[in-house]
Amino acid sequence: MPESAEPAARLTPDVRDAAYRWIVDDPDSSTQEELQAVLARAMAGDAEAIAELTDRMAGPLEFGTAGLRGPVRAGPNGMNTAVVVRTTAGVARWLGDSGHAGRPVVIGRDARHGSDRFATAAAEVLTAAGFAVSVLPSPLPTPLLAFAVGHLGAAAGIQITASHNPPADNGYKLYDHTGAQIVPPADQRIEAAIEAAPPARQVPRAGGATTVDVLDSYLAATTRLPRGRAHDVRIAATALHGVGAEVLEAALHGAGFADVHLVDSQRAPDPDFPTVTFPNPEEPGATDRLLALAADVEADVAIALDPDADRCALGVPGPDGEWRMLRGDDTGALLGEYVLSGVDGSAPASGAGELIVESDGTVTDSGAPLAATTIVSSSLLGDIARAHGARYTETLTGFKWLARAGDGLVFAYEEALGLCVAPEVVRDKDGISAAVVACDLVATLKAGGRTVLDVLDDLATRHGIHATDQVSLRIADLTARAELMTRLRTDPPSDLAGVTVTAEDLLPDADVLRLRGDGVRVLLRPSGTEPKLKAYLEVTEPPGDDLAAARSRAAERLTTLRGALDRVLAESAPTEAP
Repeated sequence: MPESAEPAARLTPDVRDAAYRWIVDDPDSSTQEELQAVLARAMAGDAEAIAELTDRMAGPLEFGTAGLRGPVRAGPNGMNTAVVVRTTAGVARWLGDSGHAGRPVVIGRDARHGSDRFATAAAEVLTAAGFAVSVLPSPLPTPLLAFAVGHLGAAAGIQITASHNPPADNGYKLYDHTGAQIVPPADQRIEAAIEAAPPARQVPRAGGATTVDVLDSYLAATTRLPRGRAHDVRIAATALHGVGAEVLEAALHGAGFADVHLVDSQRAPDPDFPTVTFPNPEEPGATDRLLALAADVEADVAIALDPDADRCALGVPGPDGEWRMLRGDDTGALLGEYVLSGVDGSAPASGAGELIVESDGTVTDSGAPLAATTIVSSSLLGDIARAHGARYTETLTGFKWLARAGDGLVFAYEEALGLCVAPEVVRDKDGISAAVVACDLVATLKAGGRTVLDVLDDLATRHGIHATDQVSLRIADLTARAELMTRLRTDPPSDLAGVTVTAEDLLPDADVLRLRGDGVRVLLRPSGTEPKLKAYLEVTEPPGDDLAAARSRAAERLTTLRGALDRVLAESAPTEAP
């Protein structure tokens, strides 16, 4: 007797009826027609259409502290006008409940698919709700939106962007009156307000938003950041088809750096990102054209922005002339050292303070400048800060926390290429201002016959080798991922690569397990944007008399640590059905 075939895919009445209701309430005729077409195929028994419709109706997109991100498509589980309208209605309710009714709100956008109409929809909802809405005049980098909030004294800012997500995505990022991204419990309150909002077609909308141009003010603030007098530096740069090219070029020229070469094929905004597989400077291959250009023009430094220009990656030539991109931790250490060296010996950042004795015996003034990074970044910045008499702190992951690290903040970074070199200008990561300061550093070093690799050697000699790496375990089943974290918490490893480690559970503040031992640190956490469990590894090694040998030992230890962690994860990971 033949085996019974698997049951055919079936469109459930709940999904069908939810799709009908969404189509009726959708104010955008184009997405109405899009969902109608998918529904018709699903009702005809098309298995792929049934699966697609079920996924589209599985929403809504979750509104978190990073706002919304998702594919541009019809339905509650996508980025579309209806979703933006109801989301903005929730934001308007939250602002009113927070005492900001009628105050200014500023809206910006990138050049992704749908950004223009989503920004317009958000502006119309807020205008109808009684807010004084200003919109930036064209697709511009996210840091300009963050700058505009403070510059205009706005109650909030909204940027329509999906940053470095795949081309099919778009998103909605919210800043509060401080100019920083929102933090809990604001996200839960906004999500509750969105859930209580009426269908999109019933949300009032009105024209009347004004256009505001803050570019000149932003550039005036950014171009004042260099403190060196040297400008002889040749720069290769790419915007990766995003919105950063013109602003970056203007900022560099305004700061006195005239020798700038952009990757022409990636200069113009293009929402399809045709020359890269994934528009993220961290991804393999994303900076190939940049490094080729840098070699061709014999540049001194290479700069890669992500598509909304809030991240900045640096590339440098090695002693053999071969170009390579620096890790985010290397760039953070370089710029942290440079910024802190400029405030070293200055007056306390927030007035006279009290003396603080750190756990390692270091004494600092509570009013001294503050440097910050996240718990998953290298610990080297802490050593650098203490050497300059500055305070240091580590926050949870995300710039929403780094921006709130404390009074007197002068520098913050995260290993994923986020850099804040001027919190008084932008209280968020800013690839443009970071690029300006990086070029100031490179030009100053060049004038003295030195390079950034020399500075990295100096830091290693003074503070030891800090070698970092990442491990990502893909787990499509989020329940299985949670179970893996539970198993690791219940039975954490006591030894990694021959080093005794102790476990520290950071719940409830963060879903993070930290393992630490002599010269070894590992942090494990579920990714907030991908179906992955991420591990961040760091090995420290004394420099000794031979820096190259010390780096080799650190690299070997890091490889061994990675292998040990791979085995732990393999033993603890669930077996997923094929």
